[in-house]
Amino acid sequence: MNIALFGYGKMGRMIEQLAVERGHQIVAKIDIDTTDIDFSTMDVAIDFSMPSAAYGNIRQCIQNNVPIISGTTGWLDHYDEAVELCNNHKGAFIYASNYSLGVNVFFELNAYLAKMMKNLEQYNVSMEEIHHTQKLDAPSGTAITLADGIIENSRYKSWKLDKADENDIPITSKRVGDVPGTHTIDYESIVDSIEIKHTAHNRKGFALGAVIASEWIIGKTGVFSMKDVLNLG
Repeated sequence: MNIALFGYGKMGRMIEQLAVERGHQIVAKIDIDTTDIDFSTMDVAIDFSMPSAAYGNIRQCIQNNVPIISGTTGWLDHYDEAVELCNNHKGAFIYASNYSLGVNVFFELNAYLAKMMKNLEQYNVSMEEIHHTQKLDAPSGTAITLADGIIENSRYKSWKLDKADENDIPITSKRVGDVPGTHTIDYESIVDSIEIKHTAHNRKGFALGAVIASEWIIGKTGVFSMKDVLNLG
């Protein structure tokens, strides 16, 4: 499979390593200064670029009939446009805030726990996420996905950074050293606490999930998620 990488930072280089190990070829490494892009060489594209570049990369790939896997966060104000464009062009597109296989299982566990806790009003939920100091957005896309999973299955209406109202999920974001990503959901009452937590030990899990998603999407048409890739639905 011929893979194009949009964004060639730490994640791009790790994706390259894993993709080559799995027998694929990297045919393009596209960064912010790249102007000449040959879409005809690509079977699939993987985008881990900057928030300001992500939608443009997705749009170009869809318009050129290249399936695209996007792991860039911070651009989702254009997500509905990307979905509409993909459907109109009969393209193939996956966005995930986190491609780690373990995190996507954690998403499902989080939603299931929220359903169980829905009528136990003595518990208040909160969330903490910790990432490396180079991460630009806060809260993380993964934290937002987790918060959305709780909101869809509980009495909570929205999320807020740090201090929150009664109907909001408070999210604490910390930026520490080179931490790949730690997410903790805590349900607290006067008598006890229930906590679920996912800790990434390195970035390899994110990269592997993106490569697996790119393998899965070949030959498909539509807008998908990692639930589809992992058959978690």
